[in-house]
Amino acid sequence: MTRYIHLRSTVRLWSLLLLSLTSCIDPFEPEVNGVNVNFLVVDGFINASGVTTIKLTRTLNLQANTPPPVESKATVYVEEENGQRYRLTESPAGTYTSPNLQLNVGKRHRLHFTTAASKEYFSDYTAVKLTPPIDKVTWTADEGGVHLFVSAHDDANKTQYYRWDYDETWEFTSQYRSYFEFVGGKMQYRTNNIWRCWTGQLGGFIRLSTTTKLNQDVVADYPLANLPSNSTKLRYKYSVLVKQYAQTQEEFAYWEEMRKNTESIGTLFDPLPTQLVGNMHCATKPDELVLGYVGGYSVSEKRIFISRDELPASWQFETGYKCGVPDTIQFQYAALAFNNPNFLPIEMIEDVGYTGLTSDCVDCRKRGTNVAPSFWK
Repeated sequence: MTRYIHLRSTVRLWSLLLLSLTSCIDPFEPEVNGVNVNFLVVDGFINASGVTTIKLTRTLNLQANTPPPVESKATVYVEEENGQRYRLTESPAGTYTSPNLQLNVGKRHRLHFTTAASKEYFSDYTAVKLTPPIDKVTWTADEGGVHLFVSAHDDANKTQYYRWDYDETWEFTSQYRSYFEFVGGKMQYRTNNIWRCWTGQLGGFIRLSTTTKLNQDVVADYPLANLPSNSTKLRYKYSVLVKQYAQTQEEFAYWEEMRKNTESIGTLFDPLPTQLVGNMHCATKPDELVLGYVGGYSVSEKRIFISRDELPASWQFETGYKCGVPDTIQFQYAALAFNNPNFLPIEMIEDVGYTGLTSDCVDCRKRGTNVAPSFWK
């Protein structure tokens, strides 16, 4: 009987503990005063077969609400071990790009640069890998939404460590279609398109896979991304460009730690965040922390499209807008109302006036561009 009571008390104790953890969550603002937050961040990789793009920025503290400051006017090179070096030029500020390069994959390469303050930085020399082609990018649709998958292989069994990211693009419209515009004090039929636009974003997750424990260097239907069935991205047409990178074992380990630090910190049982150690170093001040990992590899890409008519007819998509009912403006007040560039006419009501609403609900350019991407079909 005593043992039973002890067990019951233990269960109650754990229940109360878990309840307190889930119901009493207070915001936490760590004390960072006096801590150096001006670390150099090196973002990019050495492209073995194409243009290398490197971005140099500085970190900010947690309270900052401005873009990170860029490291401008640096002298940046890609260097072959005991061989050639290739200069990168700056445009825009803080972003450095090379010519179209075809690097010797039998040689190791590194990034080497000097800042405007005469501080010298370099990455470790790394083997340059050629990324195999993407075999296919596929998708399925079920009650949970659209699920994207990627497949690849390497007959030579030299890749083994894969990483992917992706660029999303989708077509959308404004909440209301404007048929009129107020120009030069006069109302006229609209001549420019502000109804149909395109926008996009980078995939927000780190996707990694290794085949080291398999008999073949094959990745089959690796889960890449999920889109809910009501996603505004799927309302008209959606496109995803998948990019594949062959990684060294060291870089793969770096990205795996990055993934754990950014995506697996939501529960009591997830690993604690750790200090990421990249392969960048400061020659001028060896104990300075530099953030980033610069690897060397080529890029393989594949794009697919998903149209609305390929999806279940019963799906209802969010518009992305929360707009009220348009206002009615009488003819005699049209000039006064529509001289405001943030209030746009929509339709004409015969013998009454015009309907109008704020540009956020009428002009799709507020959320994207009305120029179709060159790859759109």
